[in-house]
Amino acid sequence: MLSLEFLRKNPDAVKRAAQLKGEPAPVDDILRLDEAWRGHLHKAETVKAEQNELSKEFARTRDEALKDRLRQMADTAKSELSVADAVKRELDDLLMRVPNVFHESVPIGETEADNVVTRDWGSKPELGFAPRTHYDLGEALGIMDFEHAARIAGSRFAFLIGDGARLERALVQFMLDVHTREHGYVELWTPMLVNSASMTGTANLPKFADQLFKIEDRDLWLIPTAEVPVTNFHREEILDGERLPLKYVSYAPSWRTEAGAAGKDTRGFIRMHQFSKVELVKVTSAETSLEEFEKLTRDAEDILQRLGLHYQVMAMCSGDMGFAQYKKYDLNAWAPGLDRYLEVSSCSTFNDFQAMRANIRYRAGRRTPPRFAHTINGSGLALPRTIDAIMETYQRADGMITVPDVLKPYMGGVELIGAR
Repeated sequence: MLSLEFLRKNPDAVKRAAQLKGEPAPVDDILRLDEAWRGHLHKAETVKAEQNELSKEFARTRDEALKDRLRQMADTAKSELSVADAVKRELDDLLMRVPNVFHESVPIGETEADNVVTRDWGSKPELGFAPRTHYDLGEALGIMDFEHAARIAGSRFAFLIGDGARLERALVQFMLDVHTREHGYVELWTPMLVNSASMTGTANLPKFADQLFKIEDRDLWLIPTAEVPVTNFHREEILDGERLPLKYVSYAPSWRTEAGAAGKDTRGFIRMHQFSKVELVKVTSAETSLEEFEKLTRDAEDILQRLGLHYQVMAMCSGDMGFAQYKKYDLNAWAPGLDRYLEVSSCSTFNDFQAMRANIRYRAGRRTPPRFAHTINGSGLALPRTIDAIMETYQRADGMITVPDVLKPYMGGVELIGAR
């Protein structure tokens, strides 16, 4: 969230950022409530001060006539504080609904058409034959099954079978090994259910409640990404600034309702209600967050390069970057069969927007006051679309799929998916 102090000093900048993000921002209502809240607090404090002086007079004179006035003052102060508390609750709720501002380097635009490719790696593969989609390949090879999944759970679910399941497991192991052994991340295995406070800490609530799965009659939500439990790992803590940046990696299943995605990517292993990700999260100081954001993005790119997948890095424009993001890149891998790029990672930096909600702070020195940390996250990588890009990039004319070299040790020596 944005601090009330920041909003008081920069109302026009907050309004402009929200407008360019295409998000509503109740700035005027917040300022009105802020004035009312401070007014009620001031009146309560004024009455209390008068009450204290009158109490001293009563102590000197023992004048019984002063008792009624003291009682009235106490009631007035209590009433004003009660109203102030109610106004503050309304004010805090509105603050949660104000989007983050964004960095000056973010492209200004309204839709994905205004996003900017900042760099790419590799080139589109020349297969020498008409490429097939991953879902055609997967069903033909018997490693993907959407029909049985729909029968069991409904649309936007899938079975991975045999070498399909093994491919996902191999990717997870490979990515975790690279991120922990070479990129310096600490692995976390997290809860898959979190409470509302955790969802609020990462700005999933209240804004995106319709995109989340909630457990009935319990204050528990299925995680939409490991970002939620990992970021909240340090909720309500004051960290030693010398330990920053803290770098975590976590593999986890994720669940999303895909509200608003009707008609989008209904075929294939693309936009699922349940999917898996290897997530990267950093907690940094304010001074180093942009540098660490670029490093995290490069760590995610390194996985794509080792897999030999052509991709592009897209700087997301203001209108397509999201409610909470301060700056965001999407990594899009090329899928020859679909003849388009697929987003396999979104890397975002939030400045102190999440940390303020989750109360994650750090001290730069022993005698310095605590400051809110900065948080960063990104997929390193998301599994479904990475699998899609691998299958379509490494397919052969005979319908089989070559296993990328870096995954062969994790596939038990299997070099060709579909060989009998």
